[in-house]
Parts: sequence; C-alpha cells; structure tokens
Amino acid sequence: HWEAVRGGLAGHGLVENQYPKARSHVVELSPAHQALARMKLGDPWWNPSRWGDKATVFGVPAPDSMQMLWSNMSLHMQKDPQALIRHWHQILAKDGFLMFSCLGPDTLKELRALYAAMGWPAPAHDLTDMHDLGDMLVEAGFAEPVMDVERIALTYETPARLLAELRELGRNLHINRFAGLRTPRWRARLEEVLPSMGAGSAMSLSFEVIYGHAVKPAPRVA
Repeated sequence: HWEAVRGGLAGHGLVENQYPKARSHVVELSPAHQALARMKLGDPWWNPSRWGDKATVFGVPAPDSMQMLWSNMSLHMQKDPQALIRHWHQILAKDGFLMFSCLGPDTLKELRALYAAMGWPAPAHDLTDMHDLGDMLVEAGFAEPVMDVERIALTYETPARLLAELRELGRNLHINRFAGLRTPRWRARLEEVLPSMGAGSAMSLSFEVIYGHAVKPAPRVA
C-alpha cells in the first residue's frame, strides 16, 4: 500500500478484507505519515500475527517482490509521476498488479478560473491527463493498462469549510506559486470572492478522479 495515510486508513482496511491471506506492506514517504501508519496499522506487541507471515511490514519493498501495489490519491502529488510509475514497476514481481487513483487536470477548474480572474498565481500545480498516464504505464513496461475517469462536484456552505478541505487534500506544488506567506487581508479577500464560484449560496468545486490498473508482464527476450 503506497502512502496509505494519504489514501485513507479506512480504505486500507477494505483492501485487507478483500485479500485476507495477503501480507500487508506499507510505504510512507513523510516521517509524520510513517509514525501515524505504524500507530494505526502496525500489529500490537501482544498480537501473535506480529511474529508470523501476516505481520505488517513498513518501508520501501525490494525490487520484484510485490504481487500487488495499491495507491490511492498519491500520484498527482509527485513532481515526476513517470519516475514513480517506473519505481512501482521495479517493485512489482512478474505478473504483479498495479491499481491506482489520482486527480486529473479538470480538478479545481472553478478555483483556477477565479485565481486567473483575480490576477493571482495558480492555486495548484498542473495535473497529468488520463491518456498521458496510460502512455507512461506502457513506457515504464506495464502491459494491459486500463484507464477510467470520474468527475465529482462538491459543494460547500462556507469559504472556511472549502479552504479546510483543500488543506486536507494536499498542497500547491506549482513552480510559480506565491513564494511567501499571504496576509490576513488577502485571506479575507479570498473568502469574499469564493462564493462567486457557485450558484446561490453554495460554492462548488470539480474533482476529476482518474483510475488506472495494469500488469507487469514477463521480461521480453532481447
């Protein structure tokens, strides 16, 4: 499970229930998430599974060692998604199965338009298109890639709730993002103009969710 905390600890439990005989291997890239994952997903010291084949393992796995890699909402936070896809390919064993989801370029289109109209730098970095991700899978060596997309609109009653959700979802990695700290006056102006994104009193944000899966085939003979 690649970045289980970002992908959702409840989702981790659902995947484990789907594969009850599988051994769980959790990868977290940030120290804070590593500590939380060990606390929430690690086996208690008194649990016999801690010493058996079912014990949860933490850390980046060895090459060619995993039968399945699950990643939810992680790929769009990478500055080089193709490099991460290649890394996933190295970790998986032959016939290993990759399943992932991430955000696509239509995400936050209303907020992007608002920032552009106000003359502000983009609120988020550019996100990779579904078809480009499919090409990256093939170039990395995966076979039989399948891509799908879902578009979800979320509404918020207050600017404060909208901004709180955005903080939970990630951060702005745009190279031209505002370099310093914003002022309280700017924050007040943002909350003042945010309601213009919706119809009536509710503000609306679009999220494009991309789903993909692929298989690591046997190496080709040169």
